Amino acid sequence: MPTYLEEILASHRARAAADDRVLGDLVEQAHATPAPRDFAAALRGDGLSCIAEIKRRSPSKGDLDPDLQPELVAKEYVAGGAACLSVLTDSDFFGGAAADLAAARQASGLPVLRKDFTVQEADVVDARLMGADAVLLIVAGLEDEVLRRCAALAGELGLAALVEVHDAQELERALAMGSRIVGVNQRDLRTFQVDHERACALATDIPADVLAVAESGIRDADDARRLAESGYDAILVGEALVRAEDRAGRLRELVGHPVGRR
Repeated sequence: MPTYLEEILASHRARAAADDRVLGDLVEQAHATPAPRDFAAALRGDGLSCIAEIKRRSPSKGDLDPDLQPELVAKEYVAGGAACLSVLTDSDFFGGAAADLAAARQASGLPVLRKDFTVQEADVVDARLMGADAVLLIVAGLEDEVLRRCAALAGELGLAALVEVHDAQELERALAMGSRIVGVNQRDLRTFQVDHERACALATDIPADVLAVAESGIRDADDARRLAESGYDAILVGEALVRAEDRAGRLRELVGHPVGRR
């Protein structure tokens, strides 16, 4: 049986194989769009910052909020003190769309990460074309050469690259290519199981001059405080916020914790 990650990547690679657009033309179009907002700068606040995520469902948990209106959720996140947003644009597995990103970005005024499964350089350009300010690069899903090309193109287009890892080996690969923002996902994308100790265990291996983001499985203020004490500059939180009755209130409990030294 294929894992969650394998199934999702297979779908995206099949779509990429059928994409006959010319990369150079896409890049030219992207350069003609408004400049991205500074995603990295937004995360460098006083205390722990949060990338608040907008998603309707996930492969492991099913529907979270199928009727979610991204512009309204974005405003709730702004009220709660979000530094940036993350918006799922994958439709088949997460119920997202490019229109969700555009709506959330316009309503919030915040930098926005396109949360999707990048498999080719055209995906990076598409992120800029749909108005994103940052793109997700998952080390587990990309060979080193493709990872480098996608990161380089993101830089050329003014996009931040959140390079996501799950273990020490992937972290070593991310750092070797000069990643400036590294996300440690506590959810294993092969099984979708969460290890709440994963991020803390890897924290000391992330250089102090690299922005460190802990992702997934962050449930409450205690989780956020523990990650901040371990040296994480930011957290990315989805399910706990989407499901919360008072999203702004829940978010206020997660941000601002003093960040320890790595």
